[in-house]
Amino acid sequence: MPDALLLLIAVGFPFAGALVAGLLPTHARNAAAWLAGGVALVGLAMVWSAYSIVQAGGVIRYSAAWMPTLGLEFSLRMDGFAWLFAGLVFGVGVLVVLYARYYMAAEDPVPRFFAFLLAFMGSMTGVVLSGNLIQLVFFWELTSLLSFLLIGYWHHTAAARDGARMALTVTATGGLCLFAGVLILGHIVGSYDLDAVLAAGDRVRASPLYLPALVLILLGALTKSAQFPFHFWLPHAMAAPTPVSAYLHSATLVKAGVFLMARLWPVLAGTEAWFWIVGTAGLCTLLLGAYVAIFQHDLKGLLAYSTISHLGLTTLLLGLNSQLAMVAAIFHVINHATFKASLFMAAGIIDHETGTRDIRRLSGLNRLMPFTARLAMVAAAAMAGVPLLNGFLSKEMFFAEALSAKGSVPVFFDVLPVAAMVASAFSVAYSLRFIHGAFFGPDPVDLPKKPHEPPAWMRFPVEVLVLACIVIGILPAATVGPYLDMAARAALGTEPPEYSLAVWHGFNRPLLMSVIAFVAGLGLYRLLQDHLGKGIEGPPLIRAFEGRRMFERTMVFLSWRLARTVEGLIGTRRLQPQLRLVVCAAVLAAGWAVWLRGLGPGNLVPSGIDPVLAMIWALGAAFALGAAWQAKFHRLAALILLGGAGLVVCVTFVWFSAPDLALTQLLVEVVTTILLLLGLRWLPKRLDVPGTRGSEAITLTRRLRDLGIAIAAGAGMAGLAYGVMTRFPPELLAQHFLELAYSEGGGTNVVNVILVDFRGFDTMGEITVLGAVALTAYALLRRFRPASDSVDVPEQQRDQSAFDMAHPDRKEGDTVAEWLFIPSLIARLLFPLIVMVALFLLLRGHDLPGGGFAAGLTVAIAMILQYMFGGIQWVETRLRVLPMRWMGIGLLLAAGTGLGAWIFNRPFMTSYFTYAELPVLGKIPVASALLFDIGVFALVVGSTVLILIALARQSLRGHRAATPRPAETPAAAEPVPTAVGDD
Repeated sequence: MPDALLLLIAVGFPFAGALVAGLLPTHARNAAAWLAGGVALVGLAMVWSAYSIVQAGGVIRYSAAWMPTLGLEFSLRMDGFAWLFAGLVFGVGVLVVLYARYYMAAEDPVPRFFAFLLAFMGSMTGVVLSGNLIQLVFFWELTSLLSFLLIGYWHHTAAARDGARMALTVTATGGLCLFAGVLILGHIVGSYDLDAVLAAGDRVRASPLYLPALVLILLGALTKSAQFPFHFWLPHAMAAPTPVSAYLHSATLVKAGVFLMARLWPVLAGTEAWFWIVGTAGLCTLLLGAYVAIFQHDLKGLLAYSTISHLGLTTLLLGLNSQLAMVAAIFHVINHATFKASLFMAAGIIDHETGTRDIRRLSGLNRLMPFTARLAMVAAAAMAGVPLLNGFLSKEMFFAEALSAKGSVPVFFDVLPVAAMVASAFSVAYSLRFIHGAFFGPDPVDLPKKPHEPPAWMRFPVEVLVLACIVIGILPAATVGPYLDMAARAALGTEPPEYSLAVWHGFNRPLLMSVIAFVAGLGLYRLLQDHLGKGIEGPPLIRAFEGRRMFERTMVFLSWRLARTVEGLIGTRRLQPQLRLVVCAAVLAAGWAVWLRGLGPGNLVPSGIDPVLAMIWALGAAFALGAAWQAKFHRLAALILLGGAGLVVCVTFVWFSAPDLALTQLLVEVVTTILLLLGLRWLPKRLDVPGTRGSEAITLTRRLRDLGIAIAAGAGMAGLAYGVMTRFPPELLAQHFLELAYSEGGGTNVVNVILVDFRGFDTMGEITVLGAVALTAYALLRRFRPASDSVDVPEQQRDQSAFDMAHPDRKEGDTVAEWLFIPSLIARLLFPLIVMVALFLLLRGHDLPGGGFAAGLTVAIAMILQYMFGGIQWVETRLRVLPMRWMGIGLLLAAGTGLGAWIFNRPFMTSYFTYAELPVLGKIPVASALLFDIGVFALVVGSTVLILIALARQSLRGHRAATPRPAETPAAAEPVPTAVGDD
């Protein structure tokens, strides 16, 4: 297997596993666990198979062209540093999957849990293996989104929903800052390729844009790693299931920020700005997290704040601008992942087997759960930095760096060793509280469950991690030494300085600092033990500075006070003022650009206007003006006139020999006119409000103002079009596509080849927007209730009822629908014919007028006819459309066509074509672009039908509203639309 393919499997396999897990039945607990465990093991095997290459200093790369003209490509890159993090992601992932199999309750939808977990695993792997900064940001934001789903997995609890919302708000906002910083960094370097960026450190630090890029990138890293002042979100993420906490907060999510700072250390570090931002944030987080952890009563809360503290320690090391500190930071990342994952799992076992995580209710578990107690005590001792455990070694390296750090502010570096000892003492104190509070003392009473040992396989991941803590602590050079050296060399970009991983370095100052911190921690815990036992709430001195309260107040200010103020200034419930603001903003923006750059006629002389075409355009202008005038008084008339203006545009396309555009315009006019007509049915009637004194003058002023805005916008667009079309001969641009349409795209219909090949990426974006619009319209119309006056029987139907009464020979119960029997029958007979026409347009679109968009609109017209003449209930009982699935299939086909080019090592959306002979149909083009066109077809059908269903169901709501039920009969629940199917 090629080495580069290993990277693609490592990133893509978890996403494929997530898709399969999501399709499993809800009760398929074991199948989902086996699937997730197998995916994680395959990923770990892929990473391990690359060890020999990266250990020798090699870098494995995989790249596939995405948009070469913009310098973007899908790039994966593995060196020793990325190898180490990828190993943590998959290694800890395997253990978390095994643990989760026994932790999750039988009533939980476990396949959905493992689907989220695997997708997150793939996203985190994408972050550490990305070889392109833009791609890294994409995976970065994907981890935020998937962590939101994992934290809020138990969405029936308010704590889970609030914690997930807080985590997503903070980390995703930081991700936007990271994106802006990456754009600036790429602008400085001239490339977003990671290799090019890592080689341009001197140029980046010398650039005047260095500081903005640094601040923005660090905002992304510090928010993700929960560093001060963004630390508050992580403790509230403890509402997630314990396997999620063990995974996200030991080896993956919160380590992403640390990974990014270490990854870009050769580029951004080495300056005063880096030291003050990173070092200060790390020091504050180290002390604050350790102090608050002491006073937590929830086991997971204690571990959450201790995680914040240890992340602060790593961040502080990265901020010291020292290569040895960088080595120490990487070493602590490894150690922290082992002891913190095991501690979270131990806390989950305690919660699972006792029913509580409250330290005040727990005691004496050493006798009832002896194996779990000993495992947890060893892991907590490693967290406290006890000798012969791995945490002691990285703590010693931290002390050594604190003593040797130098800088331009001596006072700060004089205080640093003291701060390190204080934080270490706090670490000893909260570790002792975890051990003593849960496992020693009298037997617990009044627990929700009787404590007992968990299943052996549930405890097995903890045993593996605790064994790693012991082995690394005793034999660090033999066990972790080669991996640390390999990772440090790759992260630094050069050979790391000499360092020692020996357990014993003699009696030195770091050892003395460790002893002082250990004794101080013992004394501090003994001093606070009585107060903590009395249930003291919150840490003293800073109790008022609760992060969640500050976050909620900020959100209230932004979403209520500030938003309400802005809404009061520029907001309105009426459409016309909103449209006025949008148009004015567009006019001002365009006018400012024209003012700066200038705009005038080009080098081409305008050709003459044909009198017949001028008459057609004058007719279209008359239709448009009439529609604007009637919109104020008669909606139906305005809609008819607007359709007439659209038909004039269609004739214009025919005049200029553009049959493809004319066909599409005609179909669009039919579909949109009918959908708008259906929507108008449910709007309230216009009310004539009696005018007040002077209202006529005010109305005239407003109309003149709107007329001026309309003239300015229209004249601006006309001037812009005139300036563009007189700049160079259009034939030059057209000739390029005419020459390459067949040779490169395999089609003679140049318009279709442009849409599905040359500009296929744009088309994919457009259909994605169309799908989003359809989903938005459907979501809004689901909550929409018809206006009271629109629910009444229409005037035409009342006239028909009067006619029925005047003709007693009609049968009782006859309705207007019976008079529509002939049109309804015709519509049903036409349905398969229209579908065949649509397929004809789809298959011929690459060479003749047609294509996926036109074919989709044709099928939409067929569906509209069925709904109009058959009614929604008749259609939905006979025809199951499932528009959301059509939309999903369309997007997958469009994206899959583009991704398929990568299999042949071609850029994204590169097409291939040939011709095939089929019976009856004859010779037809068979191009990969045809699959893309089928995707467009499916999405257009799904989107239009989804909007049609949403509008059509208003008739059922209107009928229910017009027919009140008896008071004693409860209202029936609204039926789920069967035509939607996956609503």
